[in-house]
Amino acid sequence: MKAVVYNGPFDVSVKEVPDPKIVRPTDVLVRITTTNICGSDLHMYEGRTSFEQGRIFGHENLGQVIEIGSAVERVKVGDYVCLPFNVGCGFCENCEKGLTGYCLTANPGTAGAAYGFAEMGEWDGGQAELLRVPYADFNCLVLPPDAVEKEEDYVLLSDIFPTGWHATELAGLRPGESVAIYGAGPVGLMAAHSAIIKGASQVFVVDTHPDRLALAEQLGAVAINGVGDEAVNKILELTDGRGTDCGCECVGYQCCNKHGHEDNSATLNSLVASTKATGGIGAVGVFVPQDPGGATDLAKEGKVPFDFGNFWFKGQSIKTGQCNVKAYNRQLGRLIHQGRANPAQIISHRLALADAAEGYKHFDDRDNGWTKVILKP
Repeated sequence: MKAVVYNGPFDVSVKEVPDPKIVRPTDVLVRITTTNICGSDLHMYEGRTSFEQGRIFGHENLGQVIEIGSAVERVKVGDYVCLPFNVGCGFCENCEKGLTGYCLTANPGTAGAAYGFAEMGEWDGGQAELLRVPYADFNCLVLPPDAVEKEEDYVLLSDIFPTGWHATELAGLRPGESVAIYGAGPVGLMAAHSAIIKGASQVFVVDTHPDRLALAEQLGAVAINGVGDEAVNKILELTDGRGTDCGCECVGYQCCNKHGHEDNSATLNSLVASTKATGGIGAVGVFVPQDPGGATDLAKEGKVPFDFGNFWFKGQSIKTGQCNVKAYNRQLGRLIHQGRANPAQIISHRLALADAAEGYKHFDDRDNGWTKVILKP
């Protein structure tokens, strides 16, 4: 089959690789029909992780089941399925609690596994023509009859729509409350979409890319073009000096300060400043334990100079971590099915799998208009 293979920093190509096969009776094989380039793929693309050369990218996947293992009962050949980026077993202690992003089985010795991702297990990615899906009865979200018609909406259930929703859950957002979302990339935009669906009274999206901020406004949010004190002061002005009820960090460790230089503390410290006393912060942007390419010695160790004094003094709370996609994807899929959610409106480019290298380059360069890229094998 053809697949997107990582060759080294800033270098991916589509190559012929061996077809995946059923390995365990609980596996299925999926013919991928849509797979996405995710912002978190860019950390690996840039060589900022331990992702191995020769491996296949891709953790946002949707397709049609073409073969099932002998122990698979619920999923049938011909089903269209969306795959959570998390690989979960369904029976470990964490999966039983719904914490499928921290499965204790799928990546032995570590809590959490994912397709085609650094430090997240052996699982090949789905930026390819075929994908092996383990524990398939648990991991496959079988889609309704409008799966083909709304495929570009449903594929976003694999990661960014649930992750945006998760950001608002971690922040504790309730109907009628205000929220500031730092980052207008795909996850930040999905956090804004989620907040509006949930009935937030004010939704602010902070970024410096006009094309992405225009999408935030299209979703119904208030766009704030700025970083640091400039963004904080604008939010305080628009909330009568009180700050928002909660906030979401949707950028991660490669965020930048007002000078355009990487500063992994920039968004977190701005959230402390722009969130009200006793407010909640949800951080879903990727932060890593080690970052050899970090701008400072602290950053290289995965550490952040966090404004804990003000955070403590204001009595705020923070929750973090990867999204447990299965905790949300069925319900969010129903919102799509009933026309109450339309996450595909942020998609900017639809490319053939063969054009993946072009897509990675433009998306990584944040070129104007490149907001979300999907690939069609």
